[in-house]
Amino acid sequence: MSGDVTVISGPTAVGKGTVVRALKERHPEVWVSVSATTRAPRPGEVDGQHYWFLSNAAFDELLAADDLLEWAVVHGRDRYGTPAGAVLGAMDRGERVILEIDLQGARQVRARLPQARLVFIAPPDWDELVARLVGRGTENAEQRERRLHTARGELAAADEFDHIVVNDDVGRAVDELVDLLGL
Repeated sequence: MSGDVTVISGPTAVGKGTVVRALKERHPEVWVSVSATTRAPRPGEVDGQHYWFLSNAAFDELLAADDLLEWAVVHGRDRYGTPAGAVLGAMDRGERVILEIDLQGARQVRARLPQARLVFIAPPDWDELVARLVGRGTENAEQRERRLHTARGELAAADEFDHIVVNDDVGRAVDELVDLLGL
C-alpha cells in the first residue's frame, strides 16, 4: 500500500466535518472515506455521501466479516465504523486518504496502520465547543449532555495525536492541515 493516510479526529461539534469539507473543496484530489453508522440520518444527510446509514443487523454483518478498519460505540449509543475495503483500495491506488473518525477509531487505526498521521481538531475553548453543539440544534438536552461528557475525555486524549489543530477559524485550520499534509 502506497497511499498516505490521515486521521482527523476531535470532540463532538468541534467542526471536523466542516474542516474536512473545506479541505476537500480546496484539494479535490484527497479521498475522504465515508463512515458507516447505525444512527438515524440528520436532516439533509444523504446515505452514501455523509454516512452509510445501516441497520444494526447490517453493521453486525460487517463486523462478522472483519470488513471494518475501525469501529466504536459513540456517545454510549450508536455505532460508527470505517469500511476497510474502500480505504485499503484507495491506499493501493496511492491516494491521499482522509478518515474523519472519533477517538476510539483513531486508536484502532493507529494500531492497524501505524504509518497513519493522526490530527486532533481542538476547539478554541470549552465554552465555544458547548456553544457550537447547542447552536447546531441537532440533539436534545440528554444527547447534548452525553456528547459533552464524551468530549471531555476526548479533549484529555489530544496528546495521543501527532498534531493538534485548533479550529478557531475554518480557513486557518484548513491552511494548517494543508501544510501538515504537504498539499
